[in-house]
Amino acid sequence: MKAIVRDRYGSADVLRCIEVPRPAVGPEQVLVRVHACSLNFGDRVALRGEPTFIRLFWGLRRPRVTILGRDVAGTVVEVGAKVTRWQPGDEVFGEMDQRGFAEYVAAPADHLARKPAGVGFEQAATLPVAATTALQALRLGGVTAGSRVLVNGASGGVGTFAVQLAVDLGAQVTGVCSTRNAELVRSLGADVVDYTREDFTRGDRSYDVVLDLAGGHRLAALRRVLAPGGVYLSSSGAGGRVLGPLPHLLKVTALGAVTRPRLRVVAARRDTADLDHLATLVAAGRITPVIERTRPLSEAADVFRALDTDHARGKIVLTVG
Repeated sequence: MKAIVRDRYGSADVLRCIEVPRPAVGPEQVLVRVHACSLNFGDRVALRGEPTFIRLFWGLRRPRVTILGRDVAGTVVEVGAKVTRWQPGDEVFGEMDQRGFAEYVAAPADHLARKPAGVGFEQAATLPVAATTALQALRLGGVTAGSRVLVNGASGGVGTFAVQLAVDLGAQVTGVCSTRNAELVRSLGADVVDYTREDFTRGDRSYDVVLDLAGGHRLAALRRVLAPGGVYLSSSGAGGRVLGPLPHLLKVTALGAVTRPRLRVVAARRDTADLDHLATLVAAGRITPVIERTRPLSEAADVFRALDTDHARGKIVLTVG
């Protein structure tokens, strides 16, 4: 089978599209013929091995897993001996522990959700990491009808889902983005703050929930725009080359335990019930994955190169076969 492989950390130049053996299927796994997979910020982190502290977990000198990719959607072609939930022909999607940028992936059976007939493979492939993170963040913030929500980083993969999910809940949503992405964010139902022209932390508006996906502001400034009883939610990957966002997240965790307003770190977890819920929303037309571009799997290296110079709007999907 074809797969996108790398044998060392680095830029997109280390990626190769080559033939590798089809993975064996364990007793509690299924073999999925991948039709689509999507890129996440974490894939770029894993590719480069930066911030470098992550190499403690992924391999100090070289990556232990050579095939990247966490979000997949496809068709089951083989099931393990202990699997009873799935059978060949089932259309599924879910979050992998890497190895998704390939024609086939051996997936733990309990990591998968059923793809509704009304949801395309490309749409389903955008949901596992980004949409789940957005959903669980809004749930952590207690967003309900009438909540005033600000999403910093509203045009990215998680951000476009967060805006739509908050609007679907009946919240009043403000999205922070660049001039280039203002019309997109506005079309999703949000008011827009263009960060190239205005600093939302210096305005006179306050919010019940601030979901920070972009970083770039001091924590003290962010706390000033929270309404009484408000919640600041941090899910930003910004930071230095060695520790990345870790110092900021530790600070949020420590201060959140002892101060008002509330400060929380978003630690998204794999949850197939959430995937079922999100797919139902897509099938009903209540949310729509924003897919900026779709490219064949073989062009993965070019897609990563483009992301080095231009942030994606919504999600980028790689199609297989």
